[in-house]
Amino acid sequence: MLNNFILPTVFIESDRLKEFLGLDVTIITETFQHTGSFKFRAACNLALKVPNETILTASSGNFGQALAKACKILDKKCIVVMPKTSSRVKIEAVRSYGAKVELIDTNKISRNERVLELSRTMPEAYVASAYDDAFVVEGNATLGKEISQKNFDVVIVPIGGGGLISGIIKGLRDSNCASEVIGAEPSLANDAAMSLKAGQIIKNPKEPKTIADGARTISLGNLNWEIIKSEIKKIIEVPETMITEAVRHYFYFSNLKVEPTGALSLGAVIKEKENFKGRKIGLVVSGGNVDRDVYLKILNEEI
Repeated sequence: MLNNFILPTVFIESDRLKEFLGLDVTIITETFQHTGSFKFRAACNLALKVPNETILTASSGNFGQALAKACKILDKKCIVVMPKTSSRVKIEAVRSYGAKVELIDTNKISRNERVLELSRTMPEAYVASAYDDAFVVEGNATLGKEISQKNFDVVIVPIGGGGLISGIIKGLRDSNCASEVIGAEPSLANDAAMSLKAGQIIKNPKEPKTIADGARTISLGNLNWEIIKSEIKKIIEVPETMITEAVRHYFYFSNLKVEPTGALSLGAVIKEKENFKGRKIGLVVSGGNVDRDVYLKILNEEI
Protein backbone atom coordinates (compact mmCIF):
# COMPACT_ATOMS: atom_id res chain seq x y z
CA MET A 1 0.00 0.00 0.00
CA LEU A 2 2.86 2.41 0.78
CA ASN A 3 3.99 2.37 -2.86
CA ASN A 4 0.68 4.02 -3.76
CA PHE A 5 1.75 7.13 -1.85
CA ILE A 6 5.52 7.56 -2.26
CA LEU A 7 7.51 8.76 -5.26
CA PRO A 8 10.48 6.81 -6.65
CA THR A 9 13.88 8.21 -5.79
CA VAL A 10 15.88 10.05 -8.45
CA PHE A 11 19.30 8.83 -9.61
CA ILE A 12 21.47 11.58 -11.10
CA GLU A 13 24.59 10.95 -13.16
CA SER A 14 26.43 14.26 -12.97
CA ASP A 15 29.35 14.26 -15.39
CA ARG A 16 30.65 17.53 -13.96
CA LEU A 17 30.66 16.20 -10.40
CA LYS A 18 32.30 12.96 -11.53
CA GLU A 19 34.99 14.88 -13.36
CA PHE A 20 35.58 17.24 -10.44
CA LEU A 21 35.95 14.38 -7.94
CA GLY A 22 37.66 11.94 -10.27
CA LEU A 23 35.26 9.29 -8.99
CA ASP A 24 32.36 7.20 -10.30
CA VAL A 25 29.56 8.75 -8.24
CA THR A 26 25.81 8.63 -8.65
CA ILE A 27 23.55 10.96 -6.67
CA ILE A 28 20.60 9.20 -5.05
CA THR A 29 18.36 12.09 -4.14
CA GLU A 30 15.18 12.19 -2.10
CA THR A 31 14.83 15.95 -2.54
CA PHE A 32 11.96 15.32 -4.97
CA GLN A 33 10.11 13.00 -2.57
CA HIS A 34 6.88 14.32 -1.05
CA THR A 35 7.74 17.03 1.54
CA GLY A 36 11.28 17.19 0.16
CA SER A 37 12.96 14.34 2.01
CA PHE A 38 13.11 10.57 2.54
CA LYS A 39 11.11 11.02 5.75
CA PHE A 40 7.82 10.74 3.89
CA ARG A 41 8.51 7.06 3.26
CA ALA A 42 8.80 6.40 6.99
CA ALA A 43 6.06 8.76 8.13
CA CYS A 44 3.49 7.56 5.63
CA ASN A 45 4.20 3.92 6.38
CA LEU A 46 3.78 4.60 10.10
CA ALA A 47 0.57 6.59 9.66
CA LEU A 48 -0.84 3.80 7.49
CA LYS A 49 0.07 1.03 9.93
CA VAL A 50 -0.92 2.44 13.35
CA PRO A 51 -4.63 2.43 14.25
CA ASN A 52 -4.42 5.59 16.40
CA GLU A 53 -6.16 8.70 15.12
CA THR A 54 -3.64 11.01 16.84
CA ILE A 55 0.13 10.79 16.33
CA LEU A 56 2.65 12.67 18.48
CA THR A 57 6.30 13.10 17.55
CA ALA A 58 9.48 15.13 17.99
CA SER A 59 11.33 16.43 14.97
CA SER A 60 13.82 19.02 13.78
CA GLY A 61 11.55 19.37 10.77
CA ASN A 62 11.72 16.79 8.00
CA PHE A 63 9.93 13.99 9.85
CA GLY A 64 7.48 16.47 11.31
CA GLN A 65 6.36 17.79 7.96
CA ALA A 66 6.33 14.32 6.43
CA LEU A 67 4.14 13.00 9.23
CA ALA A 68 1.94 16.08 9.05
CA LYS A 69 1.30 15.51 5.34
CA ALA A 70 0.71 11.79 5.82
CA CYS A 71 -1.78 12.50 8.59
CA LYS A 72 -3.53 15.08 6.46
CA ILE A 73 -3.89 12.54 3.64
CA LEU A 74 -5.25 9.92 6.06
CA ASP A 75 -7.38 12.40 8.05
CA LYS A 76 -5.47 11.92 11.29
CA LYS A 77 -4.34 14.45 13.90
CA CYS A 78 -0.64 15.27 14.17
CA ILE A 79 1.30 17.08 16.91
CA VAL A 80 4.99 17.89 16.45
CA VAL A 81 7.45 19.07 19.11
CA MET A 82 10.26 21.06 17.48
CA PRO A 83 13.29 23.02 18.72
CA LYS A 84 13.01 26.80 18.44
CA THR A 85 16.24 26.62 16.44
CA SER A 86 14.67 24.50 13.72
CA SER A 87 14.75 25.78 10.17
CA ARG A 88 11.93 28.30 9.71
CA VAL A 89 11.00 26.73 6.39
CA LYS A 90 10.52 23.39 8.15
CA ILE A 91 8.42 24.86 10.97
CA GLU A 92 6.11 26.60 8.51
CA ALA A 93 5.91 23.49 6.35
CA VAL A 94 4.71 21.40 9.30
CA ARG A 95 2.04 23.98 10.07
CA SER A 96 1.00 24.22 6.42
CA TYR A 97 -0.11 20.56 6.50
CA GLY A 98 -2.40 21.23 9.43
CA ALA A 99 -0.30 19.84 12.27
CA LYS A 100 0.03 21.50 15.66
CA VAL A 101 3.60 22.65 16.35
CA GLU A 102 5.04 23.16 19.82
CA LEU A 103 8.39 24.96 19.85
CA ILE A 104 10.73 24.33 22.76
CA ASP A 105 14.07 25.57 24.08
CA THR A 106 16.25 22.45 23.97
CA ASN A 107 18.62 24.01 26.50
CA LYS A 108 15.80 23.68 29.04
CA ILE A 109 14.07 20.49 27.95
CA SER A 110 14.79 17.92 25.27
CA ARG A 111 12.38 17.12 22.49
CA ASN A 112 11.85 13.60 23.77
CA GLU A 113 11.24 14.78 27.33
CA ARG A 114 8.54 17.16 26.14
CA VAL A 115 6.92 14.44 24.03
CA LEU A 116 6.86 12.21 27.11
CA GLU A 117 5.15 14.96 29.11
CA LEU A 118 2.53 15.45 26.41
CA SER A 119 1.94 11.72 26.01
CA ARG A 120 0.89 11.46 29.67
CA THR A 121 -1.99 13.82 28.92
CA MET A 122 -2.82 12.14 25.60
CA PRO A 123 -3.07 8.38 26.19
CA GLU A 124 -4.91 7.98 22.89
CA ALA A 125 -1.92 9.19 20.87
CA TYR A 126 0.71 7.02 19.20
CA VAL A 127 4.16 8.34 20.11
CA ALA A 128 6.22 8.10 16.94
CA SER A 129 10.00 8.23 16.90
CA ALA A 130 11.45 9.78 13.77
CA TYR A 131 13.96 6.93 13.59
CA ASP A 132 13.62 4.34 16.38
CA ASP A 133 10.45 2.63 15.19
CA ALA A 134 9.92 -0.56 13.20
CA PHE A 135 7.40 1.16 10.92
CA VAL A 136 9.98 3.87 10.18
CA VAL A 137 12.68 1.36 9.28
CA GLU A 138 10.19 -0.58 7.15
CA GLY A 139 9.23 2.57 5.26
CA ASN A 140 12.84 3.55 4.65
CA ALA A 141 13.60 0.04 3.42
CA THR A 142 11.69 0.91 0.25
CA LEU A 143 14.58 3.24 -0.64
CA GLY A 144 17.08 0.44 -0.05
CA LYS A 145 15.15 -1.78 -2.44
CA GLU A 146 15.30 0.89 -5.15
CA ILE A 147 19.03 1.38 -4.59
CA SER A 148 19.63 -2.38 -4.82
CA GLN A 149 18.80 -2.30 -8.54
CA LYS A 150 21.92 -0.23 -9.30
CA ASN A 151 24.56 -2.63 -7.94
CA PHE A 152 26.77 -0.04 -6.26
CA ASP A 153 30.03 -1.14 -4.70
CA VAL A 154 29.41 1.25 -1.82
CA VAL A 155 26.45 3.35 -0.69
CA ILE A 156 27.16 6.31 1.59
CA VAL A 157 24.30 7.40 3.84
CA PRO A 158 23.81 10.34 6.24
CA ILE A 159 23.31 9.38 9.89
CA GLY A 160 21.28 11.18 12.52
CA GLY A 161 19.19 8.83 14.63
CA GLY A 162 19.92 5.95 12.27
CA GLY A 163 16.47 5.39 10.76
CA LEU A 164 17.56 6.03 7.18
CA ILE A 165 20.73 3.96 7.17
CA SER A 166 19.13 1.01 8.97
CA GLY A 167 16.18 1.09 6.59
CA ILE A 168 18.45 1.21 3.55
CA ILE A 169 20.43 -1.74 4.92
CA LYS A 170 17.22 -3.70 5.44
CA GLY A 171 16.04 -2.94 1.91
CA LEU A 172 19.38 -3.88 0.38
CA ARG A 173 19.66 -7.14 2.29
CA ASP A 174 16.04 -8.09 1.65
CA SER A 175 16.91 -7.68 -2.04
CA ASN A 176 20.02 -9.85 -1.67
CA CYS A 177 22.24 -6.88 -2.47
CA ALA A 178 25.72 -6.98 -0.92
CA SER A 179 26.68 -3.32 -1.47
CA GLU A 180 28.85 -1.98 1.33
CA VAL A 181 27.09 0.72 3.36
CA ILE A 182 29.10 3.52 4.99
CA GLY A 183 27.70 6.14 7.32
CA ALA A 184 28.38 9.88 7.12
CA GLU A 185 27.98 11.93 10.27
CA PRO A 186 28.88 15.49 11.37
CA SER A 187 32.07 15.65 13.43
CA LEU A 188 30.14 17.83 15.89
CA ALA A 189 27.49 15.11 16.30
CA ASN A 190 29.60 11.97 16.15
CA ASP A 191 27.72 9.75 18.59
CA ALA A 192 27.18 7.02 15.97
CA ALA A 193 30.90 6.88 15.15
CA MET A 194 31.75 6.78 18.86
CA SER A 195 29.13 4.08 19.42
CA LEU A 196 30.59 1.93 16.63
CA LYS A 197 34.06 2.23 18.14
CA ALA A 198 32.83 1.51 21.67
CA GLY A 199 30.52 -1.35 20.73
CA GLN A 200 27.62 0.25 22.58
CA ILE A 201 25.39 3.30 22.22
CA ILE A 202 27.19 6.51 23.21
CA LYS A 203 25.01 9.58 23.67
CA ASN A 204 25.77 13.21 22.96
CA PRO A 205 25.67 15.15 26.25
CA LYS A 206 23.29 17.67 24.68
CA GLU A 207 21.77 18.44 21.29
CA PRO A 208 24.71 19.07 18.90
CA LYS A 209 25.16 22.48 17.25
CA THR A 210 26.04 21.19 13.79
CA ILE A 211 24.67 22.99 10.73
CA ALA A 212 23.27 19.60 9.69
CA ASP A 213 20.05 20.02 11.68
CA GLY A 214 18.73 16.59 10.73
CA ALA A 215 21.66 15.05 12.62
CA ARG A 216 21.13 16.98 15.86
CA THR A 217 20.09 13.82 17.68
CA ILE A 218 21.16 12.79 21.17
CA SER A 219 21.85 9.20 20.17
CA LEU A 220 21.06 6.38 17.80
CA GLY A 221 17.79 4.56 18.26
CA ASN A 222 17.99 1.16 19.96
CA LEU A 223 16.34 -0.61 17.03
CA ASN A 224 18.66 1.14 14.57
CA TRP A 225 21.74 0.32 16.63
CA GLU A 226 21.05 -3.41 16.41
CA ILE A 227 21.15 -3.17 12.60
CA ILE A 228 24.04 -0.71 12.40
CA LYS A 229 26.40 -2.58 14.73
CA SER A 230 26.07 -5.79 12.73
CA GLU A 231 26.20 -4.30 9.23
CA ILE A 232 28.26 -1.09 9.32
CA LYS A 233 32.05 -1.21 9.47
CA LYS A 234 32.76 2.47 9.00
CA ILE A 235 31.25 5.86 9.77
CA ILE A 236 33.03 8.93 8.39
CA GLU A 237 32.96 12.03 10.58
CA VAL A 238 32.52 15.12 8.40
CA PRO A 239 33.72 18.59 9.53
CA GLU A 240 31.35 21.53 9.17
CA THR A 241 33.49 23.09 6.43
CA MET A 242 33.18 19.95 4.30
CA ILE A 243 29.41 19.77 4.85
CA THR A 244 28.96 23.29 3.48
CA GLU A 245 31.47 22.60 0.70
CA ALA A 246 29.38 19.60 -0.34
CA VAL A 247 26.22 21.73 -0.41
CA ARG A 248 27.97 24.11 -2.81
CA HIS A 249 29.25 21.28 -4.99
CA TYR A 250 25.75 19.90 -5.42
CA PHE A 251 24.57 23.34 -6.51
CA TYR A 252 27.48 24.21 -8.79
CA PHE A 253 28.09 20.83 -10.42
CA SER A 254 24.62 19.26 -10.39
CA ASN A 255 22.18 22.18 -10.13
CA LEU A 256 20.71 20.46 -7.07
CA LYS A 257 19.54 22.18 -3.88
CA VAL A 258 20.52 20.04 -0.91
CA GLU A 259 20.17 20.67 2.82
CA PRO A 260 23.33 20.30 4.95
CA THR A 261 22.29 16.94 6.39
CA GLY A 262 21.65 15.64 2.89
CA ALA A 263 25.14 16.73 1.84
CA LEU A 264 26.89 14.55 4.43
CA SER A 265 27.51 11.66 2.03
CA LEU A 266 29.35 13.87 -0.43
CA GLY A 267 31.17 15.54 2.46
CA ALA A 268 32.43 12.10 3.49
CA VAL A 269 33.76 11.47 -0.01
CA ILE A 270 35.49 14.87 -0.05
CA LYS A 271 37.19 13.98 3.24
CA GLU A 272 38.37 10.52 2.18
CA LYS A 273 38.42 10.74 -1.61
CA GLU A 274 41.44 8.50 -2.10
CA ASN A 275 39.69 5.62 -0.34
CA PHE A 276 36.95 5.53 -2.97
CA LYS A 277 39.06 5.32 -6.13
CA GLY A 278 37.89 2.68 -8.59
CA ARG A 279 34.57 2.04 -6.86
CA LYS A 280 31.00 2.60 -8.03
CA ILE A 281 29.61 4.95 -5.38
CA GLY A 282 26.03 5.84 -4.49
CA LEU A 283 25.66 9.15 -2.63
CA VAL A 284 22.39 9.28 -0.72
CA VAL A 285 20.93 12.78 -0.43
CA SER A 286 18.35 12.63 2.34
CA GLY A 287 16.54 15.91 1.62
CA GLY A 288 16.55 19.45 0.33
CA ASN A 289 14.68 21.48 2.94
CA VAL A 290 16.91 24.38 3.93
CA ASP A 291 16.19 27.97 4.93
CA ARG A 292 16.77 30.45 2.13
CA ASP A 293 19.04 32.69 4.25
CA VAL A 294 21.14 29.75 5.45
CA TYR A 295 21.42 28.41 1.91
CA LEU A 296 22.53 31.78 0.52
CA LYS A 297 25.16 32.11 3.23
CA ILE A 298 26.51 28.67 2.39
CA LEU A 299 26.63 29.45 -1.33
CA ASN A 300 28.35 32.77 -0.63
CA GLU A 301 30.85 30.99 1.64
CA GLU A 302 29.78 33.07 4.62
CA ILE A 303 29.38 29.90 6.72
